[in-house]
Amino acid sequence: MFSGIVEEAATVVALERDKGNLHLTLRCSFTGELKIDQSVSHNGVCLTVVSIREDTYTVTAIRETLVKSNLGQLEIGSKVNLERSIPMNGRLDGHIVQGHVDQTAVCSEVTEADGSWYYTFAYEFDREMAKKGYLTVDKGSVTVNGVSLTVVEPTENSFKVAIIPYTHAYTNFHQIQKGTVVNLEFDIIGKYISRIAALNT
Repeated sequence: MFSGIVEEAATVVALERDKGNLHLTLRCSFTGELKIDQSVSHNGVCLTVVSIREDTYTVTAIRETLVKSNLGQLEIGSKVNLERSIPMNGRLDGHIVQGHVDQTAVCSEVTEADGSWYYTFAYEFDREMAKKGYLTVDKGSVTVNGVSLTVVEPTENSFKVAIIPYTHAYTNFHQIQKGTVVNLEFDIIGKYISRIAALNT
């Protein structure tokens, strides 16, 4: 379980294809604190540490993950947002994030707003999935590349988020531009509410 509060934007140093899988090797400042089998969120995708070597570690993404996320588009040198799981006695500073990416979205606009930025993201809308909670609501929570954010001006298939300078600098948001593909995880609470409502109709 995660909170959507990114710890660091790590650097991809190696990529290895293995049939339908992709082994990603990254370098980050807390590699020495990681353990084999530990879960770490990568751009919002929960992946398991499979090996550690000096200041780098490796995780594996299976084909289904690559289809549903932007991990298959990473290149050597790409920045990836990292978050370790929440300790049971820790604060939930963002919102409840599972690390299960629902789908991707495309950045359709970036506008500067007196030192901060507004990013607009468009995604493929499915009415049946929306009935199950796969949608955004004004002032609700959404996870973009593993970052917990507040939704602004949602439409049927798009929404905006406001990015402060700190988030812009310390996550991979500074690399997102028009046309960039990002990972989305819709709010799990909304999914549960939608499911319960459907069962009671």
